[in-house]
Amino acid sequence: MLEEFNDKVAVITGAGSGFGREFARLGHRLGMRLVLADIQQDALDATAAELRGAGATLIAERVDVSVGADVERLARSSRSAFGEVDLLFNNAGVGSGGLLWESSERDWQWVLGVNLWGVIHGIRAFVPAMLARGTPGHVVNTASVSGLLSTPLMGVYNVSKHAVVTMTETLYHDLKLVKAQLGCSVLCPAYVPTGIHLSERNRPGGAAQADLTASQSAARETLQKAVTSGRMTPQQVAQMTFDAIRNDHFYIITHPKILGSVALRHEDIAARRNPSDPYTYKPEAASKLD
Repeated sequence: MLEEFNDKVAVITGAGSGFGREFARLGHRLGMRLVLADIQQDALDATAAELRGAGATLIAERVDVSVGADVERLARSSRSAFGEVDLLFNNAGVGSGGLLWESSERDWQWVLGVNLWGVIHGIRAFVPAMLARGTPGHVVNTASVSGLLSTPLMGVYNVSKHAVVTMTETLYHDLKLVKAQLGCSVLCPAYVPTGIHLSERNRPGGAAQADLTASQSAARETLQKAVTSGRMTPQQVAQMTFDAIRNDHFYIITHPKILGSVALRHEDIAARRNPSDPYTYKPEAASKLD
């Protein structure tokens, strides 16, 4: 269990904005040394400059988490700069929506590359050394409530986040199996104004997706409205996450009202009935998850 953060080392992907930037800010206030990574150079530079100005000790590297060699390079840089890592945030993520059959192969490759393979690469690059050290540490994988529910028009994103949830649950059991001092948590936020609805800006090729279908346009509009209207702040989620690390809590559910819909899904499975509309339990959940 990682209870003390002062002088510990935190690696944060997606550190240029949203949750990642707030993890970095709070980590610095707690006295941590920081390894910041993001694919968007200007956002990464801005976060690094802000924190250096506040006296933080850090390194920052542009990293595409979908590329294993990039994450392995980040691990080498981390060890070279600060020694071993105590806290790993596999946080980088992107969003995409629309009817499932209208998602292109490139859509699947992009979203799974960042949201799923980014976590896989992070675990493979950092966890073995964290285990070998034999001291308390923690891994936080950022999933979503979309990893607990199957909402319409979000198929590619849902698949990626369900995978992150089960991967983290399996990591928890595997760590217990080997009696590791390393803990882990899965972060499942709902609608928080993080900028994920703008993730097309970092789509491979440097251009946003063109020729959207009607369903993709509707999904994008709905996501933008929901995210920007969220009342919980990224700062609150960061505090909640560090509290969970300190207390060794696994599931970090930022909007507990969604748990009724999660329970409904589980009841459908147990009763072997057809899937309920995820919003049946609380129809206004699509816009008021707080």
